[in-house]
Amino acid sequence: MPKLLDIFSKYEAEILSSWITQITKDNIIRKDLVDANQLNALCKEFLLLFKNSDLENSNIYVEGWKKTRDFLSNLSKNWAKLGFTPAEVIFFVLSLKKPLTLVLHKEAIDINLILDFTEIIDRLGIFTSECYLKAKEDIIRRQQEEMMELSTPIIKLWDGILALPLIGTLDSARTQVVMEGLLNKIVETSSSIAIIDITGVPTVDTLVAQHLMKTVTAAKLMGATCIISGIRPQIAQTMIHLGVTFTDVVTKATLAEAISYAFKLFGYTVVKSNS
Repeated sequence: MPKLLDIFSKYEAEILSSWITQITKDNIIRKDLVDANQLNALCKEFLLLFKNSDLENSNIYVEGWKKTRDFLSNLSKNWAKLGFTPAEVIFFVLSLKKPLTLVLHKEAIDINLILDFTEIIDRLGIFTSECYLKAKEDIIRRQQEEMMELSTPIIKLWDGILALPLIGTLDSARTQVVMEGLLNKIVETSSSIAIIDITGVPTVDTLVAQHLMKTVTAAKLMGATCIISGIRPQIAQTMIHLGVTFTDVVTKATLAEAISYAFKLFGYTVVKSNS
């Protein structure tokens, strides 16, 4: 694109002022998440990077556009964390199109070059939206991992006895979290009995049973015995219907029964105090 760098240098202040006015006028980007000074600094930095990019190449994925891409990638990640919407992030880029187009018209640039130029802005907008969506997906995945860890607490009931109350659906990803957490706790507390309570698991099908057996097997390899409790009548009927069994695993109807059984294995006796 001939002369574009010269045009940018000549009208840089005008473009920046017009762009910021465009952003603030439409009120699409929320002022409670980014103040005027921060927004002005971001616009100025982006415009400088844009001006120094490979303007003669509309392929924004070449090396000449790397710094601009890096800026937009970081902006998308930061704004995703702050709670900006996709529209706000994309508008930051696309709103530059009008101020730039007006300047190019003023300099009587060929219409085909102007179209190429607006295509670059559009491609940068698409790139920004992809970065934002990836950042959001990463945030959601981390939140899900944290929720899984919070939803699988491992409690030390007594010396050598752990309890793992499960609530909700048990899938492959959560099984991995449960297994790692239980094995680490077994080593940490030198426990030899782990009670896995499935009272809060809505249903036990073949897949859930497989996940539970993986956890039991892993615990056995660490020298711990597992007891599965919380098998309600409805779940027991479903398991029989599906042919699901917990082979070589002690099962109890309630957590209380499982705790009592674990105490017996240790030779403990619970005695009611006369006082």
